[in-house]
Amino acid sequence: MEKKVTIQVYGAEQICASCVGAPSSKDTFEWLKAALSRKYPGQPFDIQYIDIFAPGDDQKVRAFAQKVMDEDLFYPVVVIEGEPVAEGNPRLKKIYAVMEQYGYIPENAFAAHD
Repeated sequence: MEKKVTIQVYGAEQICASCVGAPSSKDTFEWLKAALSRKYPGQPFDIQYIDIFAPGDDQKVRAFAQKVMDEDLFYPVVVIEGEPVAEGNPRLKKIYAVMEQYGYIPENAFAAHD
């Protein structure tokens, strides 16, 4: 593993209008955190949930939260190391591929992907 990556999940309490029937942003955050912990045990990463309507004081975070709203992105939006990698209902396979680009090694290479 090259370094501990930072994952941000941008979302809101209200489900995105185009994502009716999908899990909430907060549920997706919890699910993703659990899935990554199982896939890469003992390999630390930082994961944060950011409410797009209350993003806090960090200017980069505030700017991306505003972009999610301005560009009508489907949330949640998953960002790894500053790069958006998924929006709406994210696919684990794609997120795993990005994690592995950063040197994360799956617990079981034969584990089922989504």
